[in-house]
Amino acid sequence: MNIDFSKILFLDIETVSHEKSYDDLSERMQHLWDKKANYLLKPGEETSPKDLYERAAIYAEFGKIICISVGFINGNRLRLKSFYGHDEKTLLIDFANMLNQFYFNPEFMLCAHNGKEFDFPYIARRMMINQIEVPKILQVAGRKPWETNFIDTMEFWKFGDYKNYTSLDLLCAVFDIPTPKDDINGSQVGQVYWEENDLERIKTYCQKDVVAIVQLMRRYNYQPLISDDCIDYTN
Repeated sequence: MNIDFSKILFLDIETVSHEKSYDDLSERMQHLWDKKANYLLKPGEETSPKDLYERAAIYAEFGKIICISVGFINGNRLRLKSFYGHDEKTLLIDFANMLNQFYFNPEFMLCAHNGKEFDFPYIARRMMINQIEVPKILQVAGRKPWETNFIDTMEFWKFGDYKNYTSLDLLCAVFDIPTPKDDINGSQVGQVYWEENDLERIKTYCQKDVVAIVQLMRRYNYQPLISDDCIDYTN
């Protein structure tokens, strides 16, 4: 594939449940989560909606974004930046402002792993919930799949096979890319946020995922990996 890496914004997001626990939800949202939880149960599984609330983070209606890390290629360097914090609306406004300022032309692309199913729609939905105008690059209504400005590293790997999910961690292993999972993994983000209040640790984990996505795209394009001394971590 022939891709201009300088025109791609690589990104990853970290999400948590909107409230720390099921008991913290309003009565209305508890009722709605109960309905949602019934659809999540596997046949024969006997788990209460309260116990299933740990899965709320992956649904934009019941979760929130606490970190968006991005990476862009500048010459021979990969530069990273993160929008993160407890105030979701503020970080989304800052992220939207960046997209509107630098990624407004049709030639620019957004790249994430499983981004078409998760990151991109999740960001857009949370922006709408927070009453933030969705940047043009994220607006897909009325557009055909090939008309969007999205690159999905998981979709590239499918080669038309839509049966299986392939994790970023697994692809890093098979392509001999250093793993970003050397501290926490996605299933631990909620605990690190709600129990340890360690946003810096989550930001670092998120940035490592962005690096992994960039390196995976390099492998897909038969290019050498970016060396560690050419990666700039910021804020």
